[in-house]
Amino acid sequence: MSNLDQTSNSKGGLRVGVQRFGRFLSGMVMPNMGAFIAWGLITALFIPTGWYPNATIEQLVGPIINYLLPLLIGYTGGTMVHGQRGGVLGAIMTIGVIVGSDIPMFLGAMIAGPLAAWIIKKFDKSIEGKIKAGFEMLVNNFSAGIIGGILGIAALVGIGPAIEAVSKVLSAGVQGLVNLGLLPLVNLIIEPGKVLFLNNAINHGILTPIATDQARELGQSVLYMLESNPGPGLGILLAYCFFGRGMAKSSAPGAVVIHFFGGIHEIYFPYILMRPILILAAIGGGVAGTLTFMLTGAGLVSAPSPGSILAYFALTPKGGYLPMLAGVLVAAVVSFLIAAVLLKTGKQKDEDLEAASSRMKDMKSQGTTPNAAITANGGEENKVADRTASTVKTDVRKIVFSCDAGMGSSAMGASILRKKMKAEGIDVAVTNTAISEIPQDADVVITQKTLTDRARSVAPNAEHISIDNFLKSPEYDALVERLK
Repeated sequence: MSNLDQTSNSKGGLRVGVQRFGRFLSGMVMPNMGAFIAWGLITALFIPTGWYPNATIEQLVGPIINYLLPLLIGYTGGTMVHGQRGGVLGAIMTIGVIVGSDIPMFLGAMIAGPLAAWIIKKFDKSIEGKIKAGFEMLVNNFSAGIIGGILGIAALVGIGPAIEAVSKVLSAGVQGLVNLGLLPLVNLIIEPGKVLFLNNAINHGILTPIATDQARELGQSVLYMLESNPGPGLGILLAYCFFGRGMAKSSAPGAVVIHFFGGIHEIYFPYILMRPILILAAIGGGVAGTLTFMLTGAGLVSAPSPGSILAYFALTPKGGYLPMLAGVLVAAVVSFLIAAVLLKTGKQKDEDLEAASSRMKDMKSQGTTPNAAITANGGEENKVADRTASTVKTDVRKIVFSCDAGMGSSAMGASILRKKMKAEGIDVAVTNTAISEIPQDADVVITQKTLTDRARSVAPNAEHISIDNFLKSPEYDALVERLK
């Protein structure tokens, strides 16, 4: 193998590792995002500087951010590692982290939850098959209690203070960038990271915890807006609307709506992958937007999820709408102008959006599953295998779209199929969920090819349909015709 190949593999391995780490962090945060938004709305409305100050309701703000949110993260992280038993231990260790510090312990919860679950998982494995009959419940309950108590104390005296020190260093570093006027340069990392699916590690691992601490003290934080700003993606999609060709141009208007209002930023990644030079437009828009946010004093009260302009409006503090809109619009205009120039001056051909989407799925799957055999061979043989691998259901009552988090691409697919079903008068429930939460009463489960094996392991009795693209798949029409 050449030195170039070795370097490429090394970089790919690093990117895949960061992707997996980011997805793990996202898996702890995303299921609890409703609680983050609830806290943000209560803060925006009822604190003394909010729209409707109310001293009674304001009492919810502190307990939610200091206790509820970290505990939810710790419990979720624990369940991801070792089910409900791991979640309980994760929550116990997380409360130790909370009590051992004076700041919201999101980073601590992301460490304590999975760590506690991993420890109890190892213990359970070590005693598996060694407990005398009739003593299983006793051993399980007391082992969880004893180990949980020890971990809670360890977190109180060790992890909590350590994480607090790390958080203060990170916060000081970010504040230093703000003071020096260099914060916009962070987008040089964020925008390429988004297209490479490293955004979860950046956003949930660093920005959101620090931003939440800032929002607690100042009432808002601009850090919530660095990764979630819909402006750069909007500008690129609008450039395709005017200057793109073929399928890319015709599909861009629909992608604008899904991206800007639905907040699903993944929708514009294939458009950049078709013309990688367009990453310059995303970077330019991100830097310009963040600079505008800084100059105008913009900020949000909580993490917007998804990164929709509607979420931005809901979480903007009183008097902050003009700065917020200015940053979004400036980012969109700058990215549009750069993308327009690149599309007009570059050598264009009828861009293959499906091919770019396939590359995006391959990149994304590297951080989730090693099923390379499924993605490496996109031939007809694999497609037939995908359709026939599970028994075709004749009585279909519930169809479930599933992806990693159950909130992004699967939500798009469910919405599209739901409309097709309604148009044909078919009364079948169509929902979306995370793969780990596929209901057992699902009759049909629809996933991307790279995730089908995982979905089968969760719902083995369902019919499984594999697709390439949640936005457009012939399987949708085939399923509708079958159920008519």
